[in-house]
Amino acid sequence: MKNIAVLLSGCGVFDGTEIHESVLTLLALAKAGVAYQCFAPDIEQLHVVNHLSGEVASEEKRNVLVESARIARGEVKNVTELDVSAFDALIVPGGFGAAKNLSNFATNGTQCQLSPVVETFVREFALAKKPVGYMCIAPMMLPRIYTNPVGTIGTDSETGHAFNEMGGRHHAVSVEDIVVDEVNKVVTTPAYMLATNIAQVHIGIEKLVNKVIELIE
Repeated sequence: MKNIAVLLSGCGVFDGTEIHESVLTLLALAKAGVAYQCFAPDIEQLHVVNHLSGEVASEEKRNVLVESARIARGEVKNVTELDVSAFDALIVPGGFGAAKNLSNFATNGTQCQLSPVVETFVREFALAKKPVGYMCIAPMMLPRIYTNPVGTIGTDSETGHAFNEMGGRHHAVSVEDIVVDEVNKVVTTPAYMLATNIAQVHIGIEKLVNKVIELIE
């Protein structure tokens, strides 16, 4: 049975993993008959956002690994536990956690870097030339991992320009589409960068998951 790693960045669209995107990813993997293991870094979140008010709860602190366990029903491992030989591919759902916790794109823009432990984790898959899928804002991490990666974050011109400025090649596509970088074995989809409802997100994510599985040798 194929086995795919899923990298989470907390729990909640504004400060962690986008919950719909992560759950739809796990559902698509299960429907395809693929085993999966969730991972997350054992680091502190950039900040905590009150998802009801949208305001930063400056007095609160949360841990990315602990928060990711909410989505994974407790079945999540520290990224430092990765044995890349046990996995066929990697999928990274979006949510602002990808730009705030896995990387600092939210604060540093095109000068961003990945969290050191996260960079080590994702580079393992790149070095092993294994397929990966990134969705929503998570593709902004790709230029820090691959050379001249092809990808999409949807149709937002400013973010697409930033992707290009960082060394990527951005393709503007609709919410239900995917972009495939055959050279690097990278699949991307806009998800909630464009979606107005969960049904639209589901279509793109299922395409992404199925294409990542197809790319597994």
